[in-house]
Amino acid sequence: MTGADPVRLYRTVRLIRRFEERAIELVRSGHVVGGIHPYLGQEGIAAGVCAALGVEDVVAGTHRGHGHVLAKGADPARMLAELCGRVTGLNAGRGGSMHAADFGVGVLGANAIVGASGAIVTGAVWARRRRGDDTVGVSFFGDGAVNEGMLLEAFNLASLWRVPVLFVCENNGYATTMPVAGAVAGSIPGRAAAFGIPAAVVDGQDPEAVRAAATAAVDRMRAGGGPELIEALTYRFDAHHTFEHAVRLDYRPPDEVARGRSRDPVDIQGARLPAAVRADVDADVEAVLARAVEFALAGAEPDPADALAYLYASGLTARTGGG
Repeated sequence: MTGADPVRLYRTVRLIRRFEERAIELVRSGHVVGGIHPYLGQEGIAAGVCAALGVEDVVAGTHRGHGHVLAKGADPARMLAELCGRVTGLNAGRGGSMHAADFGVGVLGANAIVGASGAIVTGAVWARRRRGDDTVGVSFFGDGAVNEGMLLEAFNLASLWRVPVLFVCENNGYATTMPVAGAVAGSIPGRAAAFGIPAAVVDGQDPEAVRAAATAAVDRMRAGGGPELIEALTYRFDAHHTFEHAVRLDYRPPDEVARGRSRDPVDIQGARLPAAVRADVDADVEAVLARAVEFALAGAEPDPADALAYLYASGLTARTGGG
């Protein structure tokens, strides 16, 4: 378990929050090139869901995937080094913000392709179950993914083959700048119902509510119950992507943003702890991230001569030149 008690659950949401804030600082300083998709405001979903999982279970995330990677147990220092494109990163600086993976803790990867996590996790869990492993999987995706064919195909196969995948829709109300009401006909739980998949709607801002729903679903799946879906209602506090900090897109009314930010998962979970305990956790997280920043910036950048390495699972190196 990555965090089933209130203190550990708070530590996870706080770690993700401060990691993202430090990552934004590194974007502004130029150490993280290309920007990131901040997970600020949605921390309770990754923390709550991953608290219901074991080390043997697998997850795949989204372009907004740092929280999923951290909540499943990846090293924050190596994750931050990955964002900075250093060889000391989780994937030697080659995955970056949107493709970070850590197979050692069951993270099959963040993913820049909208809706791709469903197919990845369904296939991975099916294969592991075929060889006798007691694995369940989680596919994280946003509301914008529910109209993608590959996700619906994953629903179909997971239901048909009784693959224990928990499909978690992080519904933050917007697919980039498109409001969900203007993009999704019917309902998100209705998508699952069409394939015979049980679905629940949960308050994504409450880490404990997410953990309880995920734990119940995982227990049923591990007992042979087949796939389930959770629609976690949440709100993205920051930009879709850090490029918005410069261009200042105006698509969310200020009063809506204020209402969304008024229910902060870090504060909701933190209020469940004694003040002294919360302060100790905060101090520990700050120390962890201070070391993480130091580690990330100390790492070497990849050698351009190795640009074509790691392209093939067999270990073959791609050939260069014509002919």
